[in-house]
Amino acid sequence: MPTLDKSPEEIPPDAPLPRKGSFFRSMLFGKPRDINDPSLFHSISLIPFLAWVGLGVDGLSSCAYGPDEAFRALFGLPSGNHPELAILLAIATTITVAIISWSYTGLIEHFPYSGGGYGVATKLLGPYFGLISGCALLVDYVLTVTTSIASSVDQIFNVFPPTPEYQYWKLGVELLVTAALVLLNLRGIKESINIIVPIFLLFCATHLAVMIGVIVTHEGTLGSHLAQIHAEVHHDAQTIGLWALLVIFMQAYSRGAGTYTGIEAVSNGVSAMREPQVTNAKWTMLYMAVSLAVTAGGLLLCYLLAGVEPMPGRTMNGLLIEKLHFGSWFTLITLGSEAGLLLFAAQTGYIGGPRVMANMALDGWVPRRFSSLSDRLTSHYGVLMVGVAAIASLLYTRGSVDVLVTMYAINVFVTFSLSQLGMARFSWVRRSRPEGGPVPIFLHSFSFILCLSILIAVVILKFTQGAWVTLFVTGVLIIVCLLIQRHYSRVRAKLAELNAQLGDMQTLVGTRKVPSEPVAMDPRKQTAVLLVNTYGGLGIHTLLFLLKTFPGQYTQVYFATVGVLDSGNFKGVEEVVRLRTDRERTINRYIQLAEALGLVASGEFTLGTDPVAESVELCLKIRDKFPRSVFFAGKLLFEAEKWYYPLLHNETAYAISRRLQLQGIPMVVMPIRILKFEG
Repeated sequence: MPTLDKSPEEIPPDAPLPRKGSFFRSMLFGKPRDINDPSLFHSISLIPFLAWVGLGVDGLSSCAYGPDEAFRALFGLPSGNHPELAILLAIATTITVAIISWSYTGLIEHFPYSGGGYGVATKLLGPYFGLISGCALLVDYVLTVTTSIASSVDQIFNVFPPTPEYQYWKLGVELLVTAALVLLNLRGIKESINIIVPIFLLFCATHLAVMIGVIVTHEGTLGSHLAQIHAEVHHDAQTIGLWALLVIFMQAYSRGAGTYTGIEAVSNGVSAMREPQVTNAKWTMLYMAVSLAVTAGGLLLCYLLAGVEPMPGRTMNGLLIEKLHFGSWFTLITLGSEAGLLLFAAQTGYIGGPRVMANMALDGWVPRRFSSLSDRLTSHYGVLMVGVAAIASLLYTRGSVDVLVTMYAINVFVTFSLSQLGMARFSWVRRSRPEGGPVPIFLHSFSFILCLSILIAVVILKFTQGAWVTLFVTGVLIIVCLLIQRHYSRVRAKLAELNAQLGDMQTLVGTRKVPSEPVAMDPRKQTAVLLVNTYGGLGIHTLLFLLKTFPGQYTQVYFATVGVLDSGNFKGVEEVVRLRTDRERTINRYIQLAEALGLVASGEFTLGTDPVAESVELCLKIRDKFPRSVFFAGKLLFEAEKWYYPLLHNETAYAISRRLQLQGIPMVVMPIRILKFEG
């Protein structure tokens, strides 16, 4: 059997043809990554510190609106103001962060590459629970972008008078920033994180200075507040009742649920960590949990110690900073760092959202194209979709942080609840093992009850203030995903029928004599170049259809395939090696089949992230070797084509054909019909 032509690692670096528009693309998105570079995954992976910045920025930035929302809920009530409950809120916030973070550490340890809440729910509770969790996460990440950007712009406009003239420009600024972040994230994760680092450190330094300043200047007041809260709770229990006081506390606690929204980001992004990934992910989770608990709980306590009261058009953090009288320069720097961190907290949405979308695409819940990667190794379709959805939600809510935080918190706790329920079940099954025991069962069970309680409280208390919108959108998304999955299931069934029609091709052609010595291909002869993907019904049918349509015209055939690096196999150098081996095996099987049919055959493969661009480059190389070649590719043809089929199926064959024909190279797309298909 003829050996394969040179694989990509044997080709000189200057061999690939330059792509059109490469200068413009490089200027906007950066130069393409070389997937054959052994140091690639090390260079783009994240150490714990950078992961804390990139994935923990969402959690820490929520301190700008989570404690703010919780503290505001204690004022303007029919029963009066209850600021003393802020101490209990600070304690409850710290404990909640600790419990959820600890429970997610177990999730990272046992399911590091599951894709976070979506993967855990799928593996432990079943695909439909995974679908609910995945859809909730997608909506959550879109709202991560909108809430962070809207709150960031609020911080910027906090230094201006709360007049209609200034407020009019807020929405326009938010939309512009959202579009800018789409472009930034199309360049890649690490590039965008490097920009955030100084802002992140400035935020930590200034807010630590604020909390220390409040505690130092109000030394000795905490004890009086503790005594006062005991007296006030006793008084309120007698006047409005203990249950009414509990409702007030729960309302404030649930209103501050946005504080916990970024905790799951680390478990969703383990694959972006540097080796050892699980250990580094645990350290990242620890950094994020400590920084979030200290900042969120500390700010709630500082609001109380400084005697800050809510004012319309002003943020609680802005009012708190002004109470310190450190100077206008410090106020501007602190609010600027807060606005910058909130701005880049949307980064988590652009990292996590496409990752979840890619995992769901690999399982057939969303169109397959969302699992593909750009030449910068980013989930470009996912980034664009998150950006478009974020712009739509900003337009709908007019950038109102109050509404966005409510919508945001609901889906976060849907995912939290399902993840902890799955982990509780997992821990119960493994209770008899040495690493099992009662601690994981209790931890995940308690975390499930806690997250479910917060979810129910937010839905009930905020149903008419945006909660119903989130539930409606998530429900519609679930229905759409179910319809997409049904379509892919029916296509798989039809492909199975197509494969069954062939039987064992080696048996069918076994009577033909296979040449004992490999026969070299003649560059002067007409050559059929067949673009194939996997070895199966579509490729084999295309070869047979080719021979039937052009009887005796082609005596030699050349097979070409592209190994596509997508979100499913982009996990390390080993996966690239495995992909290369798979492509070589596929080509060899087609060569064996062609030789059994009496043809002279050979082939080659290449690896890349864009199947169309890589295929065109490969075809141009083959054309140089075989000037009298004609290119062929198979295309599934549905008997009743629906308008949405192009959205669910990549039109790769037609796209390659158009590009080759523009260069005067003939290509034929062979239709392989699927009969009686509905869906």
